[in-house]
Amino acid sequence: MKSYPADKIKNITFMGHGGSGKTTVIEAMLFNSGAIQRMGKVESGNTVTDFDVEEKRRGISTNTSYAACEWKDNKFNLIDTPGDFDFLGEQMLGMQVGDVVLLIAAAKDGVAVGAEKTIRLASKNNKPLAIVINQVDEPNADYGKTMSAFQDQYGNKVVPLVMPIMEGGEMKGLVDVLANQAFQFADGKSSEIEIPADLQDQAEEYHEMLIEQIAESDDDLMEKYFEGETFTPEEEQEGLRKAIQNQGVYPVFATSAADNRGIVYLMDMIAKYFPSAGMQEGVVATKPDGTEVELACDENGPLSAFIFKTVIDPFVGRISIYRVYSGKVKDGVPVYNYANDQEERVNGVYYLQGKKQISTNEVVAGDIGALTKLSVSSTNQTLTSKSNPLLIKPADLPSPGLTLAVEAVTSGEEDKVMQGLNRLRDEDPTFDIRNDPETKQMLLSGIGEVQLDVLCQKLKANYGTETRLIEAKVPYRETIRKKVEVQGRHKKQSGGSGQFGDVWIRFEPGTEDKLEFGEEIFGGAVPKNYHPAVEKGLEEACENGVLAGYPVVKLKATLYDGSIHPVDSNEISFKLAAKLAYRNGLPKADPVLLEPIAKLKVTVPDDYLGDIMGDMSKRRGRILGMGADSNVGFQSVDAEAPMSELGKYATDLKSMTQGRGWFSMEFARYEEAPHDVAEKVIAEANREQE
Repeated sequence: MKSYPADKIKNITFMGHGGSGKTTVIEAMLFNSGAIQRMGKVESGNTVTDFDVEEKRRGISTNTSYAACEWKDNKFNLIDTPGDFDFLGEQMLGMQVGDVVLLIAAAKDGVAVGAEKTIRLASKNNKPLAIVINQVDEPNADYGKTMSAFQDQYGNKVVPLVMPIMEGGEMKGLVDVLANQAFQFADGKSSEIEIPADLQDQAEEYHEMLIEQIAESDDDLMEKYFEGETFTPEEEQEGLRKAIQNQGVYPVFATSAADNRGIVYLMDMIAKYFPSAGMQEGVVATKPDGTEVELACDENGPLSAFIFKTVIDPFVGRISIYRVYSGKVKDGVPVYNYANDQEERVNGVYYLQGKKQISTNEVVAGDIGALTKLSVSSTNQTLTSKSNPLLIKPADLPSPGLTLAVEAVTSGEEDKVMQGLNRLRDEDPTFDIRNDPETKQMLLSGIGEVQLDVLCQKLKANYGTETRLIEAKVPYRETIRKKVEVQGRHKKQSGGSGQFGDVWIRFEPGTEDKLEFGEEIFGGAVPKNYHPAVEKGLEEACENGVLAGYPVVKLKATLYDGSIHPVDSNEISFKLAAKLAYRNGLPKADPVLLEPIAKLKVTVPDDYLGDIMGDMSKRRGRILGMGADSNVGFQSVDAEAPMSELGKYATDLKSMTQGRGWFSMEFARYEEAPHDVAEKVIAEANREQE
């Protein structure tokens, strides 16, 4: 594959709802370009971009991947992203390095949730967007109805470039709306025909809509349009390029990718009208001194490349996939990792077609490539040169919203599980793994259950470790509500030197989470050199409450009296005496269980507001406020709820809103648990201790 300049490179990010056919469209494009000799099928597990074992097993994309191909003196970098919402991080990174988003929508789905999210994300990131209505010949498919649904929701900027010609439920040809031409498919070729009579009026209407949107992209064309003059073909084409680049038009195409119909026309239009890498605004990079510079897409400029995906191949090892924004990555020339302040050796530079590597001497600005066996570089980092280091701002990836405990099926493999998950973080930076010293659980946090389940399956496939996911334990706390004064007396005599410690301690509610220790000793009843031992004994005792064994907070303890033995008293004796006072006193101080409260911000479409508020009430939550969100048609709800009621809120919210809602959550404080809740928690703790 030859090297192409930036103005001949088209970086296209494929997005859309799961099952809409993104991977199949890419497969057909690769076949038409000659990059592959036979089209694979998702259900057969033999497509180019779904090469991961778990993707083949599930029949869905779970990773962002890319495949390069050549078409009519252009290079296409086809970036395939997952459709499931649990892989939002993959979608965001794939969108960041693309120059245009190609939304694939199933003709039977209308405006699916994945389509809505894609358009919202593209708009937020200022990305041009085009729509492919795919699977037009499947049962219950309706191109016109789906087209109208997009126009109803997003207005006149949604304009078809293509209308499918359907006969007997099959796509027999298409109408080119801009050129006012029709083509029929036969024997793998297309030939020009008259526009069918039943489509002529609709074609003329769409053509006029398209011309109007093109006119709005250029002042001169707008003036000519209002004067009633006809555009030349050259003006129409240049105007359409501008309109797509400026997001004034969302051009719509029609395909039946599984039968490879409409795909060649789509590829021609991409080559002709889609913005190239060379047309993009320069990326902003930061120098070590904090100053910002705008980098033009210039292969002779300073090197700045962004890693958007890391793949761990069982045979090759780590594969880092990156886009070059400035300069070039050359074989044999080291690159510098800005974040880790280390140089990396470059032994081989590649283009990719899924997992297939295509050797090249260099990858220039605007292009996408891969490096193997980088030792310190990972996803969301910048590769640059040590002599002129430049940082591209990392993507702001979504925070985990679901936490489950993961445990090894085979006892003793906990370290193996942790090591495997830490390696998988190279591939997916949107999940966290940590050991909770309090609950003694390994906690796995991610965006949703599908993502976490995929991680567990990868652990089994790649590292031979079988795991299971269970609900995470809630970190309750205990405290007291009354003041008590108690004695703790430790005496031990067993021949030789004995042990003696005697303390009187006042326990009362405190104001801080950690133990507040003080002393009011007069006359040296307990010498000062034993006070630290008393405090240490109380600190250790507070790790286990008297109700359910949870840590005790907001406790004030004052040592006010005691006695010593001239021979047998020592530090350990007073430490044990303090613990006895704790065990004697806290049950009398009206101990209560505290539950953690979370603060949430839930964003949902207007239609689901009532459901969300009702559900929050069932979770013992409190609504703090609500209002219109910056996303049109959405409401934001601020609420607080016990964390014990939010274990799988990410999954439940997805179900309640059909995937349209999202939320953020953070710890707020501890509150006294209701009596019935406390009884259940205490009973469960007692059962576990038996």
